[in-house]
Amino acid sequence: MTDLSRRNLAVLAAGAVAAFALAQPAEAQTKWNLPCAYPATNFHTENLAQFAKDLEAATGGKIQIAIHANASLFKAPEIKRAVATGQAQLGEVLISLHENEDALFGIDVVPFLATSYAESKKLWDASKPVIAKKLAAQGLTVLMGVPWPPQGIYAKRDLAKVEDMKGLKWRAYNAGTSRIAELVGAQPLTIQAAELPQALATGVVDSFMSSGSTGYDSKVWESLTHFYDTQAWIPLNVTFINTGVLNALDAPAKTALTKAAADAETRGWKISEEKTTWYLNELKAKGMKVQAPSPELKSGFKKIGDQLAADWMKRAGTDGEAVVAAYRK
Repeated sequence: MTDLSRRNLAVLAAGAVAAFALAQPAEAQTKWNLPCAYPATNFHTENLAQFAKDLEAATGGKIQIAIHANASLFKAPEIKRAVATGQAQLGEVLISLHENEDALFGIDVVPFLATSYAESKKLWDASKPVIAKKLAAQGLTVLMGVPWPPQGIYAKRDLAKVEDMKGLKWRAYNAGTSRIAELVGAQPLTIQAAELPQALATGVVDSFMSSGSTGYDSKVWESLTHFYDTQAWIPLNVTFINTGVLNALDAPAKTALTKAAADAETRGWKISEEKTTWYLNELKAKGMKVQAPSPELKSGFKKIGDQLAADWMKRAGTDGEAVVAAYRK
């Protein structure tokens, strides 16, 4: 048995024990905990709050969900394991945080594979069954996936070409963004969203790649000056539930949960797309230079993206090939 298999068995065992303790019938359940990593005012968290409200209404108050925003209950990288081991009943994570564990968890952040909302939705539809199967092996059941706006580059200086990124103190949030820093000669520093405002304010980082939403939440205009709208990829947040908790529900509660999650996914995609332009306009209104990348910067970044995509395909193996083939049909 491999070390990974032993770890998965340990997670499943711990999850089964904790789920038994946590998972009461819907009639007896008073409150579930749902940790997430982003501010209460972020549209992802607001969408979760509406999901909780809908589920409570649909079950006549039998299921109540406490949303723990801004990584207040568990840090972002800890949320998945916390739910798998029954420390929380549900959780939401940026799924690419776990790309080092399994390459398929990072398919949404393969540069330039899916750069529009239509493409991103098609990619999610193609990859969801595989991702759900991998999470199921850890005692987790996928409820929904909701995208962020397209990713661009934040900096404190003009970036005419990728060579201008050399020496930047670059905030990374997953394997891909760390690799970008290495390829352009920047210094990668792993910092999660809840810690980003302080890192910017203290000068720990002076650049990063993210959406207009994260920039807005972090008040990035107080520290940085430029945003280059590269639209490199559209990351996904995935919400899941401990499978033991799910299985303890009666049929009406399961139906209510499934419907509330489906409604939240549909609503989340719509809000994300609608707010993309709003976020960028807000950055402009705060004095930031929001612009398309120069042809040189775009070309250089595309080469980096192609290299990252090739590296990902090697790591993802046959599962990755199958998902990408299904997506490109």
